[in-house]
Amino acid sequence: MMDWTPIVFVIFKLLVLGTGMFFAIKWHYDQGNKEKDRGMEMRAVLRTSGKVIVVFTLLLLGLGLITFVLSSLSGLDMTFP
Repeated sequence: MMDWTPIVFVIFKLLVLGTGMFFAIKWHYDQGNKEKDRGMEMRAVLRTSGKVIVVFTLLLLGLGLITFVLSSLSGLDMTFP
């Protein structure tokens, strides 16, 4: 006998992702049709995205450092073979 749970979940997942992709493409298409006067707005978006990338990178490095320190303090072997 076949288990129907994975089939139902896969179909649900495909429907949700398909709907999300449709609305994402539609939103981007609608944004492209807006006014083309975005010189200053584009600079602000680029500056903000740069800041987000820097903060994310610093947080990721901090998390890695904290994980390494805590694992070393707990006695885990952190040497490469």
